[in-house]
Amino acid sequence: MFTAFDTTMMQRALEMARRGLYITDPNPRVGCVLAQGERVVGEGFTSPVGGPHAEVNALRAAGTAAAGATAYVTLEPCSHFGRTPPCVDALIAARVSRVIFAVGDPNPQVSGTGAARLEAAGISAAAGLLAEEAREINVGFFKRMQHGRPWVVVKIGMSLDGKIALANGVSQWITSEASRLDVQKQRARSSAILTGIGTVLADDPRLTVRSTEIDMQGRKPLRVICDSQLRTPVSAQLFREAGSIIVLTTNSDDEKTNALIKAGAEVLEVSAAQGHGVDLGAVFQLLATRGCNEVLVEAGPGLTGRLLQQGLVDELMIYMAPVVLGSHAKSAFELPSITSMTERWNFKLHESVAIESDLRLRFRPTS
Repeated sequence: MFTAFDTTMMQRALEMARRGLYITDPNPRVGCVLAQGERVVGEGFTSPVGGPHAEVNALRAAGTAAAGATAYVTLEPCSHFGRTPPCVDALIAARVSRVIFAVGDPNPQVSGTGAARLEAAGISAAAGLLAEEAREINVGFFKRMQHGRPWVVVKIGMSLDGKIALANGVSQWITSEASRLDVQKQRARSSAILTGIGTVLADDPRLTVRSTEIDMQGRKPLRVICDSQLRTPVSAQLFREAGSIIVLTTNSDDEKTNALIKAGAEVLEVSAAQGHGVDLGAVFQLLATRGCNEVLVEAGPGLTGRLLQQGLVDELMIYMAPVVLGSHAKSAFELPSITSMTERWNFKLHESVAIESDLRLRFRPTS
């Protein structure tokens, strides 16, 4: 059904989509290539939110050469009015002859209708070329559209024996500087960075993207604090950095709330979990309504353990350093004891990358 040239063009479209990795959120990262025969006449990727989508950028680059061309798009062209007009209208107006898209759009407003409108206009539409690769670029967008919550990545820097800090709490630094720079890329692609009040009080993090090499075109990930009792100090470093902050709580203390609002936070009350803390499922549902596709969790063993127990982890991103910290050091997860292998949490290795002396390991649940 698809030729070798079709595959090459879709691979190029995927490369274009990756150029939008840090800027398109909450929109999906999409790439488009236009070809006349075996000659590329235009290409583009989705602009920051409110700007043109990939198809429009590629059509503008091609000009009149778009007529009769084949459009290779990594996601089904949109067919609804959002912040911008439908991309199918632009493709139809440009008189392309054929559209090949990698994967259908999971957005219920679009799914299937983009292809149907192209076919109705006499433009051949085909799907399924490099679908898995295209879905991976927008794994969070798919999760939000299909399940009503973002893709949750738990990032952990650990030793070979699974420890994240010494018994006295010292954790700087287990991993290499190269690994810490790589974390900045993971932050930059995320819609939000989430932590717990324990980490705020212990480490006073900024939760910002600090690499000058990453061009986010002004976008800043949302910073989210799970703080059931409103213990976040207004003197925290979080408030010295520009960008949106949300404090999620189960406490309706007006004095504490007003102090945090004055410091620059948005304070939202969510339902309480059974036992203690905020309802984490409700937290992610709320973040999905805010357009969050990918959430990076950088937290202590208490919060990460709760996420694991509740089946809310989509990916573990482990930065493993070639060091051993000993049995009294702090473990990565606080979890109850299990007495049977059937109770364990099972993951499969998704990726393994060497970063200088460290390893970046990405694991995903087996079910």
